[in-house]
Amino acid sequence: MLLLAALIASRLFAHPFHADIVAIAAAVVLGLPLVATAMRDLALSRPNLNVMAALGIGAAFAAGEHLTAAAVAFFVQISNMIEDRSASGARRSIEALIRLRPASARRITPSGEEAVEAAALSVGERIRVRPGELVPGDGIIVAGRSTLNEATITGESLPVEKGEGDSIFAGTVNVTGVLDVEIGRAGQDTTLEQVRSLILEAEATRTPVMRLVDRYAGWYTPLVLILASIVLFFTRDMDRTVAMLVVACPCAILLSGPTAAVAALSAAARLGILIKNIADLEIAGRIKAVVFDKTGTITRGRLHVVGLQPADGVTEDELLRFAAGIEAHSNHPAAQAIVRAAREREIHPADIRNCEEEPGRGVRGVLSGNTVLAGRREFLIDAGVKMASESDEDDRQGSVVLIAKNGNLLGRVVLEDELRPGASEVVGQLRDEGVSHCVMLTGDRRPVAEAVARHLTFTDVVAELLPGQKMDAVKRLRADEGLVAAVGDGINDAPALAEADLSIAMGAAGSEAAIHAARMALLNNELNRIPFLFHLARRLTSVVRQNLVFSSVYVVGMLALSATGIIHPVVAVLLHTASTFIVIVNSARLVREGEDLEDLEVSGH
Repeated sequence: MLLLAALIASRLFAHPFHADIVAIAAAVVLGLPLVATAMRDLALSRPNLNVMAALGIGAAFAAGEHLTAAAVAFFVQISNMIEDRSASGARRSIEALIRLRPASARRITPSGEEAVEAAALSVGERIRVRPGELVPGDGIIVAGRSTLNEATITGESLPVEKGEGDSIFAGTVNVTGVLDVEIGRAGQDTTLEQVRSLILEAEATRTPVMRLVDRYAGWYTPLVLILASIVLFFTRDMDRTVAMLVVACPCAILLSGPTAAVAALSAAARLGILIKNIADLEIAGRIKAVVFDKTGTITRGRLHVVGLQPADGVTEDELLRFAAGIEAHSNHPAAQAIVRAAREREIHPADIRNCEEEPGRGVRGVLSGNTVLAGRREFLIDAGVKMASESDEDDRQGSVVLIAKNGNLLGRVVLEDELRPGASEVVGQLRDEGVSHCVMLTGDRRPVAEAVARHLTFTDVVAELLPGQKMDAVKRLRADEGLVAAVGDGINDAPALAEADLSIAMGAAGSEAAIHAARMALLNNELNRIPFLFHLARRLTSVVRQNLVFSSVYVVGMLALSATGIIHPVVAVLLHTASTFIVIVNSARLVREGEDLEDLEVSGH
């Protein structure tokens, strides 16, 4: 208002004294905070844009250009406000993803329910979560079934059906049913708080390009001051000097990296990708080889029946009835898969009793006086079962359970580890992002690994590896191909993850060890997040380069125009604000990266 009054006074009054009084007041009110900030920065040995802005205002004021000083101070303040609000916009979008902290909870007591603060919950207590409420802590569902929206944690757009025994996370939304939950982690220990803390820590980290800008910032301000002094010495034109000091403020340069980085972090967090150090994202843009663990990464770690091969005179239903009858007495994953297959086909298992299991070999039982066996080839041969051939046919098929009755082979049940959705496309997507080698490492037998690899297009498959051997395989790949990323569960694959240049943990939601073990973590099990991660890394590098080229060309060009007197100080401030705004808008485009993945999830693909 003072500046506006000074402008009006300069037009209404013939004598400039009246306008100068108001202009001086405007310059003091608007410029004093900038001068105070500049002095503080100088005391901390940080000669930056605030110093140059304060010098420009002071120079105009000393030269008697009070209205110019006030106008420059006003537009610099406006510019700083735009920078602060725009640069923090991406941070606010991150906070919005993870700030869902329920204030209260319904604790279950012998007398019913009581309302308590969510922060007061303790491990082992039971709470009740009604439809529409936020879950106040991590835990296990002990009663009830419901649909939950877990987008704030995992980034999955579609609601998830959960029931007794399933894990549940703080900050997720209970959509349909009433749930009773036993608290496993509360307060600062929840997955929500861990993710929030790590994302905000990542925002404070810097890429090598950003550190390079910081390194030369200390030389930049003295150089500009020398140039401005030279122009002032030869031209005696204070307007040119003030304009040079204003346009040289490197706001756009300094914001080129941080605004793009925070926008990229926001896009990643929205899809459930936790990046702990923004420098790792720059490394991801240069990765040439990716190593995948099999179980729990490429596959769900859950076997399912893919084929029934009954012997002559035996039907598939009869084979499955005997297999389910004897495997119902085992907790082996293969046994559970066979029982599930029988249930899906509505086949009632045979009533086999007196079952005995030999761990790692098979199960023996009795049905109406007949001995029934299920297990590996060696187990059946040792029991005297007649085999048509002792070839390696079973090994070639991967995981096979042989079923026999009274020494006669009834047939084979072929099982495979279930691939994760999108596994067959992920290798091609990675190649599109510039990754030349994709390798699958596993401790499983080679036939099992090859059975999975048949559906994929890996460059190589290495099986029967111990954890240390996986690490050696990564080391060899690094020597041959360059930078290597390793994808695993963050715990069992620790040696390989540690050896890789970039480690990515899959399905880390709820797992504190997984979240802290890798340099990046996917809070869900969506494999399409991995190609997107490399895409985002390359987009980040591209946007930062665009920002730096534009802002550098702008500064050099505006310095030249200011030195020649073409640009007035007030116009220089307006152009400075415009350049900063362009950089921020260009960076903000990264926030929308990955929206196509969310659209795919919503449409059910």
